[in-house]
Amino acid sequence: MSGINFFRTEDLEGITEFYMEELDMDLWLDQEYCKILKHGNMILGFCESETKDEGGTITFFYSRKEKVDEMYEKFKSSARDEPSENERFDIYQFFAEDPEGRTLEFQTFLHQLKPYMDGEELLKKRRSVRSYRHKKIPKNILEDIFENCRYAPTSKNSQSYYFVPIEDEEMIRFMAERRGRNSAPIGEAPMAVAICVDHKKTGRPKQDGDIAAYHLMLAAWLHGLGTCWIAAMDREDVKDKLGIPQDHYVATVTPLGYPKEIPEVPERKEAEDFVESIR
Repeated sequence: MSGINFFRTEDLEGITEFYMEELDMDLWLDQEYCKILKHGNMILGFCESETKDEGGTITFFYSRKEKVDEMYEKFKSSARDEPSENERFDIYQFFAEDPEGRTLEFQTFLHQLKPYMDGEELLKKRRSVRSYRHKKIPKNILEDIFENCRYAPTSKNSQSYYFVPIEDEEMIRFMAERRGRNSAPIGEAPMAVAICVDHKKTGRPKQDGDIAAYHLMLAAWLHGLGTCWIAAMDREDVKDKLGIPQDHYVATVTPLGYPKEIPEVPERKEAEDFVESIR
């Protein structure tokens, strides 16, 4: 189920331009007399009217305090105060106004959140993380992630994959040292996960395992956790250490944890650069 919050406006074109230009919202649907805008999982509608709605608060929240500070610099002229921590709600916030006087709030939560990203944001913003905070992942978060992973597709619905969580410090060091600097990110995280496949259950062990591993990476990012694909971990010593049969396939052993920092979005090719013309 999805929803839209609608507001009456006396200046449809002007308010649409403000939210698109200043707040990076996209025009999701143009109904001529109503413009529906989208940013992440927020959908706002503005409809032309002889009166305007000014009640309520439109809140934009971000993953980092630095982004709130950045927005404050942008809206300093209309801000009611400087960004500050609100201990009652455990958030970092400031308030401003849009051109018609509606209250805008910019904030970041200072505590762990349940998943909120929409599909587009999840696919576009997932990053490989190589440095992690020294913070233990709550058991219920791990359970939710693995619950999501139940839906990874496999050849003939074989469900041939399985996951081996690794939290023992000595075991993590061992995994981090297998491939030098290439596997070093494992040692930076509070835990790791080996994604494995029982080849007796499927005719496509590599495909099943690689898809399951990426499913885990997306599920982890959805819950605010980082991962990093560590290649060439389908090794005899890795399997011996983890008690995995030698004929099983190990897609990767990925670090898993809360990112210490999130890498910037690298330059990407345009779709027309890697999609051939339809024939």
